[in-house]
Amino acid sequence: MNSYPNSALKRLADISFSLVVLPFALFLVVLGSIAILATQGSKVLFTQKRVGKDGKEFKLYKLRTLKLNANNDLSGMRKNDPDIIWVGWFLRAWRIDELPQIYNILRGDMSWVGPRPERPHIVAKCIEEIPNYGKRHVVLPGITGWAQIHHPDATPNDNLLKLPYDLEYVEKAGFKFDALIIWKTLVAIG
Repeated sequence: MNSYPNSALKRLADISFSLVVLPFALFLVVLGSIAILATQGSKVLFTQKRVGKDGKEFKLYKLRTLKLNANNDLSGMRKNDPDIIWVGWFLRAWRIDELPQIYNILRGDMSWVGPRPERPHIVAKCIEEIPNYGKRHVVLPGITGWAQIHHPDATPNDNLLKLPYDLEYVEKAGFKFDALIIWKTLVAIG
C-alpha cells in the first residue's frame, strides 16, 4: 500500500500550503460572506456531515451557495439549478465557496488532494452497491482530487464513474501527483 497519503510529509505539505494561501483565502471568504449577507441577509456558512478517512464522520465547512430550504441530494449539482442563490454562481465558479475547508485541512479532517468526501447516507449506499468503494476511505478526503479533474461536473449519482480515479489516486499518490492535481484544478478554475 502507498504510504504517502497518510505520511507526515503529506500532512506537512497540507499545513504549509494552507498557511501560504490562508491570507488570500480569508480575504476572499470575507468578501464572499459580505456578498451572501448583502443579498440573502443570513447564514453565511454551510455545514454538513461528511465521511472521511477510515469512515470517520466530520463536519465540512463551505460558504452557503444554496437557498436555505434546499436539501435534495442533487441540490446545487444540476446545470441551471434553481436552488443556487445568484451570488452562489459566482462563488462556485471561482471555487471561493470551498475555501472554508482550509479549516478542515488544518484540523486534520481533510487534505488539499484526495477523494471528495460524501455524505454518510450516500457512502452507506455506495459501499453496499459498489465493490471496493470503501477503499477510497483509507486516505483523507480532499478539496480537489483526481476524479474531479476527470469528471468536474459529476454528482453523487456518478460515484461509480469517479471511483477508478479515486482508487488510482490512493495507489499512486505522491507529492508530485498532488502538485499536478492542484495545478490542473487551478487551470480549470482560471
